[in-house]
Amino acid sequence: MQEEITTVQCPQCRKDVIWDQLSPWRPFCSKRCQMIDLGEWAAEEKRIPADDKLSEDEEWSGE
Repeated sequence: MQEEITTVQCPQCRKDVIWDQLSPWRPFCSKRCQMIDLGEWAAEEKRIPADDKLSEDEEWSGE
């Protein structure tokens, strides 16, 4: 029985990436694409949508 190969698209450049241990940067195709993505998050070019109930000025409670 042959094992099915799972592929995903690199979130940065959209190349196909095989999803297994032979692809160390998955879901990215390369270290370069991984670092570009990380830089975009660090520069706050990307964000996770948040609930507007808290403003940026409000304190977070750890409870």
